Amino acid sequence: MAVIDDPRTHFPLGDPEANPFPAAGENSALDIPKAVESMILSASGWRTVFTASGDEEDKRPEIAPVYRAVSALIADSFADFLAEKTAGNGDRARSGERSSPLIVLGIDSRPTGTAIADIMLRVFAGRGFKVQYLFITAAPEIMAYSREGVDGFVYISASHNPVGHNGVKFGLSDGGVIPGSDAAVLIAKFREKCKHPDAAEHAASLIAACPAEALASVYTETPLWKAEAVKRYGSFTREVVAGTADKKKQDELFDIISESIRLRPLGIVCDMNGSARTLSIDADFMEKLGIDFHAINNIPRRIVHAIIPEPENLVYCADEMERLHQKSLHPDRSEFSLGYMPDCDGDRGNIVYWNDRKGTAEVLKAQEVFALSVMSELAYLAYRGESSSDQLPPGKTAVAVNDPTSMRSDDIAAVFGAAAARAEVGEANVVNLARNLRGKGYTVRILGEGSNGGNITHPAAVRDPLNTIFALIKLLVLRDEGGKQGLFHIWCSRSGQENAYRSDFTLADVIATLPVYTTTGVSEPRALLQIRETNHGNLKLRYQKIFGAEWEKKRDELKRSYGITGWEAVGYTGTEETRNLSDFSLSGKGGLKIIFYDSEKKPAAFIWMRGSGTEPVFRILCDVKGDNPEMEAELLRWHTEMIRQADS
Repeated sequence: MAVIDDPRTHFPLGDPEANPFPAAGENSALDIPKAVESMILSASGWRTVFTASGDEEDKRPEIAPVYRAVSALIADSFADFLAEKTAGNGDRARSGERSSPLIVLGIDSRPTGTAIADIMLRVFAGRGFKVQYLFITAAPEIMAYSREGVDGFVYISASHNPVGHNGVKFGLSDGGVIPGSDAAVLIAKFREKCKHPDAAEHAASLIAACPAEALASVYTETPLWKAEAVKRYGSFTREVVAGTADKKKQDELFDIISESIRLRPLGIVCDMNGSARTLSIDADFMEKLGIDFHAINNIPRRIVHAIIPEPENLVYCADEMERLHQKSLHPDRSEFSLGYMPDCDGDRGNIVYWNDRKGTAEVLKAQEVFALSVMSELAYLAYRGESSSDQLPPGKTAVAVNDPTSMRSDDIAAVFGAAAARAEVGEANVVNLARNLRGKGYTVRILGEGSNGGNITHPAAVRDPLNTIFALIKLLVLRDEGGKQGLFHIWCSRSGQENAYRSDFTLADVIATLPVYTTTGVSEPRALLQIRETNHGNLKLRYQKIFGAEWEKKRDELKRSYGITGWEAVGYTGTEETRNLSDFSLSGKGGLKIIFYDSEKKPAAFIWMRGSGTEPVFRILCDVKGDNPEMEAELLRWHTEMIRQADS
C-alpha cells in the first residue's frame, strides 16, 4: 500500500501503512506536559505551533514528534467525550441505524493539517468510530455538513494565526462549536491524559490500533464526502441568505438578485490567499447568479501573505480591484464593486469596496462591516414583514454581539426596535447567547463579533464571508419596487435620513449613513499589550484601584474636554453580562469594560480589556461616539498607562 493522494489537489492524504509515531525508544524523551503548557485551550479552539522547527512562519508539513503524541491524545479525549454524549441512544440502535458514533473531520489549508489529521483519523478508526474525512474544507462548509446525520465534528485549524500554528475546534450536530461548559469538560479530559506518566506510550498504542485497511478506506472515500459537503453547504447557504427553508421563497429571492444583477452588473474580487475557500462553493455559487467572480491567489496552500483579514492584508484585494477598474471597458461603471479576503479556515472575511465618490478601492473597517450586516439583516426582516417575527410581539428582536463590538451596532439595532445583547469575546459565547435569547422568545437573525468583522446569520452558527457578502448584496439589489421600499430605503426612513436616499445609490451612499463612531482596530499595535501578570483577576483588581484614583484626578478635565460625567464598569464572562460591577476582579479572564456617560446619561464612549483566549496577548480597545480620533487616542492612552501600572 502506498501514499493515497487527493484526486482534486493531488496533495497526499497519507500512507495507511506508515506509522507516523516516533520509533521505539523515542517516546520516553517526549515532554508532553511541557508541550501542553504552551497550548491555548479555550472554547474557541485549541492552538499552538505544531511545526517541527517550532517556527510559526514555517510552511513545511512536518510536525514536531511531541505534537504527534498530543494529536493522538486530543483525538482520544474527544472520542471519550463524544462516546459519553451519544451513550444510551437506544432509539437509533433499535431503528437499525449505526450504533457507533460518526465523526466528520476536516482541515484548513495549512500544510501541517495533513499530518495532524492522519494521526487523529487513526485514533478514531482504531477505536471503532465511523469517520468521514473532508480533507481541505472551509469551516462553514464542515459545520453546515455536520448539521445532518453526524454525531460530532473535528476541524483542524488555527484560523487567522500564522501558518506554522495549528489547532482544533470541536462540535456536535448543531453546526456550531461546543459551548463553554462542554469545552471545559473536554479540556479537563485532555489535561488528565497528558499528565499521565504513560501518556506517550498510550498515544503510540492508540495510533497502532488502527488497521491499515480501515484508514485506506477513509482516504479512498474522502472525495465522495467532500463532494457531499460542498453540495450541502450550497443548499444551506441559500437557506441562510434567504432566511427561510422554503425553497420556493429562496428561489423568489435569488431570482430578484439575478434580475437586478442583469440590469446592474456586479463583480466581486476575492483574494483567497491559498485558504480553504479555494476548494469551496464561492465561485460557482456567485456565477450562477450572474455575478462576475474574480479570484486571486486561488490555489490551495498558496499562502502569499499574512493570514489575518485585517486592513494591512486587504490591500492586495484592493489593488486587484483598482487594476480591474483601470482595464475596464466601462471605467464609468462599477462592476467590480465588492471584494473580500477570507482567513485560512474561510470563516472570516472582511470587505473591500469601490468608492465611486472617490474613484478608488477602499478597505472597510471590521466594525463597519459588521454594522452594515446588522443594518441589512434587520432591514431584511422588515422587508419581509418580520421585524420581530410573525409569531412574536413587537420588541422581541435582538442582535447578539461580543463585548468590544462598537456601540454603532446598538444604535442600528435601536432603529429597528431590536435589543443589543453582549457576551464575552469568543464565537461560542456569542452563538450560545443567541441560543439563550431565542429560548426566551427573541428573534435573533444576526449575531457576531463586530470587533473582528464578518457576521453569523441564523440559522448558521459560524461566521461566513458569503453571508457577509450577501448581506451587502441584498442592500444593493433589494431596491424600491411596486410601492415597496427596498432595504436601504427602509433604513433611511427609519433612521431619520430620508434625504440621504436616492434611487441610484451605491454602497458608498449606504456607508455614509452609518452611525459615526471612532473605534480602535483590533489589529493595530495600540490594541495589543504584553503583560506579565497571569492572574487577570488580580491585574483587574489593581487596575480598579488605579482607575478610581485617576478618575478623581481627571473627572473635571474629562467633563470639560469630552463631556464625560460618569462611568459604569461591566464584566463579561461567557454569556453573562454583569452591570455596575463593583469588583473588577470578578470578570477574571473575561472582558472588562468601562462605559463613560454624558450629562444626559447616554453612553459617550467605552474602554475595554481582555486577555486573548487564542493568542498570547492582552487586547484593549476604545470606542467613541462621533468622529473624534483625538478623544479615542487619549482615552486609549490613559487606559494603556493604567494597565501597565497595574502590571508593574
